[in-house]
Amino acid sequence: MSLRTIKIFDTTLRDGEQSPGCSMNLQEKLELAAALVELGVDIIEAGFPIASPGDFESVREIAKSISGATICGLARCNDQDIDRAWEAVKGAADKRIHIFLATSAIHREFKLKMTREEIIQRAINGVTRGKKVCDDIEFSPEDAARTERDFLCQVVEAAINAGATTVNIPDTVGYATPQEYGSVIAMLKNRVPNIDKAVISTHCHNDLGLAVANSLAAVENGAGQIECTINGIGERAGNCSLEEVVMALKTREDYYQATTRIITPRLVPTSRQLSSITGLQVQRNKAIVGRNAFAHEAGIHQDGMLKERTTYEIMRPEDVGFQKTDLVLGKHSGRAALSDRAKSLGYVLTPDQLQPVFDEFKKLADKKKEVYDGDIIALIEHQLHGATSQEEWHLVTFEVACGTGRKPQVSLTLSRGGKETSATMTDGDGPIDAAFLATERITGVKVKCVEYQVRSATLGHDALGEVTLTVEHQGQKFRGRGVSTDTVEATVQAILAAVNRIVQGQGSTTRRVD
Repeated sequence: MSLRTIKIFDTTLRDGEQSPGCSMNLQEKLELAAALVELGVDIIEAGFPIASPGDFESVREIAKSISGATICGLARCNDQDIDRAWEAVKGAADKRIHIFLATSAIHREFKLKMTREEIIQRAINGVTRGKKVCDDIEFSPEDAARTERDFLCQVVEAAINAGATTVNIPDTVGYATPQEYGSVIAMLKNRVPNIDKAVISTHCHNDLGLAVANSLAAVENGAGQIECTINGIGERAGNCSLEEVVMALKTREDYYQATTRIITPRLVPTSRQLSSITGLQVQRNKAIVGRNAFAHEAGIHQDGMLKERTTYEIMRPEDVGFQKTDLVLGKHSGRAALSDRAKSLGYVLTPDQLQPVFDEFKKLADKKKEVYDGDIIALIEHQLHGATSQEEWHLVTFEVACGTGRKPQVSLTLSRGGKETSATMTDGDGPIDAAFLATERITGVKVKCVEYQVRSATLGHDALGEVTLTVEHQGQKFRGRGVSTDTVEATVQAILAAVNRIVQGQGSTTRRVD
């Protein structure tokens, strides 16, 4: 059975731009219009030319300079709007005028103050005027989802007779449910005698979070065009999300028996381009293009993914523009994911090496929402080079108190051979100096710090701090390394790494011991 090709009508530059905070200048609109062509959309609704001189200029420039998609301008159902829309789009190789007129009882009574007969005549007059200059006319009975069904059929039939080649059925306020909206499309297919002369389109808003579901229900019942926006931006709660509805059709092609012309690996780049232009970032868990859309943290999921991707992914990240699946390391992750990440970073750990790294990873994951590659590298390096199995001294606990106008106080508890020893120091010119003094008091090993470096091992305010230091003891130099989200803790770890080297007699004037 051959697949139907559903037209994708992108209204990011019109309905999307009406979203608060999403206004774009001419250059930004031109850039996004070019990106939409690369994405493969069929129709670009470039704006509402009558709305402002700037909107008119944007639509006209897009019509003149962008090819590869039909360029559409929106117009209310009156002569002035239709003429202005034509002036804006007439320079396009493929052009369309989109005419709308409210039809629901609440709009007729409170907004238009017109009768049913007046609405039908206005629709006929508007489509007829547009058809005189443009072959491709789309007509939308605004608020169609709340329009009486008999009347909706009459308006749609009249618009098609007047020359409309596309009839759009807007759920303007996001009120419909999927079964209800699908039944409206089915009704039009069955009851409007000339419906085969026009493409049925959908334009669903997301006030109840049903825009994508409603659009798909329309496709099931015969709609041939979906109106949508990148990232789902638009009035109020937004519109049907282009990337979501397209990937639903692609992933469930077996069910919908329909496809689109969209080049899906361009979805993520286009989404990010829009976010960059508007400053509105998508939420992490947004379907298809969200940062977490192909991220897995739970150990059970990660283990399944490592064995067979399709256990937990119904799409390939490459198909929408991501580079790869992201096995996010966090407190729910297991050894399999940590071992796999270590291997990808160039470390093949034995089970004996993996366990202590995993133990430290779990401690760190309780402190941080997400553990980055730099964190993993720091933990592995600390295990492989910053510590040895013969360590004599271990950090048990530490406390630091310092502030303006007061002496620093560091309290340490270290263990050696199962015995714990504590010390509190109120000397030194800062908490780092006090940490050195407290360590010396407990271990009895006197050292002179000759080099001290601290850096951020990873990104973010909760990044791991990495401390690398060199101390001198009896004419020899020893290096130590420590990592922690707390710089003082990392310093104590680094001091102990150096002290343990001293205790084990591994010092050298030339040898690196980190």
